Amino acid sequence: MKILVLSDSHSALSFMRRCIDAVKPDYLIHLGDHFDDGQAMAEEYPRIPLLQVPGNCDRYRCPPHQPEILIQPVAGVELYMTHGHKHRVKHDIGKLLHDARASKASAVLYGHTHIPNCYQDIDGLWILNPGSCGYFGGSAGLIEIMDRKIIGCRLLRQEDLEDFA
Repeated sequence: MKILVLSDSHSALSFMRRCIDAVKPDYLIHLGDHFDDGQAMAEEYPRIPLLQVPGNCDRYRCPPHQPEILIQPVAGVELYMTHGHKHRVKHDIGKLLHDARASKASAVLYGHTHIPNCYQDIDGLWILNPGSCGYFGGSAGLIEIMDRKIIGCRLLRQEDLEDFA
């Protein structure tokens, strides 16, 4: 299973579409800023399930009851998803990692900084910030799951999308 992770689209949808068309993901995750961009992708690609959380720019762009943190299994893997502003990730990701570990997540997904980052910590927790799909040429994250286990996690840029053709 391939999960495409996008964040910080800020109404720039073209890179999102290119990623979806190239990767052909089984699941789509949007981590906010702009929530309605995720909704637009859900309408354009109705066969791809979407999970999303709002960002700091989404107060009036999403339903008021929309949770800012989702902790949910996808293909048997527990994912901790948030935009990151409530965890103050621009300063430090310590609280975010603490909360993700407390939830027993296998991966923590966040945005807000617009700085792509992907690695597996020493305890096995995957940490993914897909960067911004709306700025700097665009970046995204790709998680691959097989047999209820993450077998790969990486960042994608425009030039990487050619590998999926």
